[in-house]
Amino acid sequence: MGWMTEERVMIQQSAREFAMNEVLPVANKLDPVKGEIPDDLIRKMADLGYFGIVVDERYGGLGLGAFEYCLVAEELSRAWMSVGSLIARGNSMIGMETMSEEWRAEVMPRVARGELLGAFAMSEPNAGSDVANISTRAVRDGNEFIITGNKYWCTFADGADFITVIARTGVNEDPTRRHDGLTAFMLEKPRGQLPSGVHGSPIPKIGYFGWKTWELAFDGIRVPASKILGQEGAAFQMIARGLERARAHTAARSIGLARGALEDAIAYAKERNQFGQPIADFQAIRFKIARMATEIEACRQLMYHVCDQIDTGKRCDTEAAMVKYLASEMSERVTSDALQILGGAGYTTHYAVERYWRDARLTKIFEGTSEIQLRIISDQLLGRPSRH
Repeated sequence: MGWMTEERVMIQQSAREFAMNEVLPVANKLDPVKGEIPDDLIRKMADLGYFGIVVDERYGGLGLGAFEYCLVAEELSRAWMSVGSLIARGNSMIGMETMSEEWRAEVMPRVARGELLGAFAMSEPNAGSDVANISTRAVRDGNEFIITGNKYWCTFADGADFITVIARTGVNEDPTRRHDGLTAFMLEKPRGQLPSGVHGSPIPKIGYFGWKTWELAFDGIRVPASKILGQEGAAFQMIARGLERARAHTAARSIGLARGALEDAIAYAKERNQFGQPIADFQAIRFKIARMATEIEACRQLMYHVCDQIDTGKRCDTEAAMVKYLASEMSERVTSDALQILGGAGYTTHYAVERYWRDARLTKIFEGTSEIQLRIISDQLLGRPSRH
């Protein structure tokens, strides 16, 4: 099937040029010193409309779909995955479809312009894949809710203009319905600092540099009830509806990382001479590169299929789990193979391959671990396991 229309080819080419000319030099300079994505690069991304790819044209967005979103994400991630992830801080605003028209008209144009970017506070020290175990509480006090609890893995908590906080407003005694009672709140804040009354510290990571990932403590933070996203108690269902596109986005990032590593490995293999010839002449290297390229393309085509299903309104939660699993596992393997081709040079920060390798490892963890994806897929094929 011909996925790539003329418009999509143009979008892809424009994103590729931006990634290679604007993002890659910044990544190569800042990632080794754990520097942060510069504000001027964020403004350039906003000018290109990258924060409003899937935002309706009525609100100043590009009005495109998951396909175009993932095309851009792959290209940006080929240069720096953190930048490929940053576009989700606009496009993946949870609950935008549930807002009132008045609220949407106020918020979404700012999102599309890159003036209102978000962070997401859902995970906790004891709640990762087990979202139903969230213990942060939000207690109603008149027209406000008071939020108390701890969050973990909140990337961009300081740089964002708002944080979407998932907190428990109710408890369902049915053990199979523990995810009921979770509510999403939009907590607006000044860009460049944590919300007033929220304390936190950056988590020391081995990769995903360019921005900080935070551990946060909410100590009686007040949020107006009018800032609930969606329905009170229905955050889990709202989050689940967006997982197909989120997992396709992670697949795109994984593919971008793998492609960057492949392209760098090809260039190095042509230049590096051993035993009187380029290492690209050795069959071991040639076959490794052939396998890498094949695996990347296979994942890309599955991603295109999933994006097409999303954009045409077809259910594809199983396929989305498949592509997220397949692409992230592929990405770690391919980036590791690329590092091996570079040998000792690959194990230095002089080359970007080590960055792709470190970041690829994360794709197997966030947006649902590989094990969670396998559970989703196997439950679809076999039914849920018997409970004794």
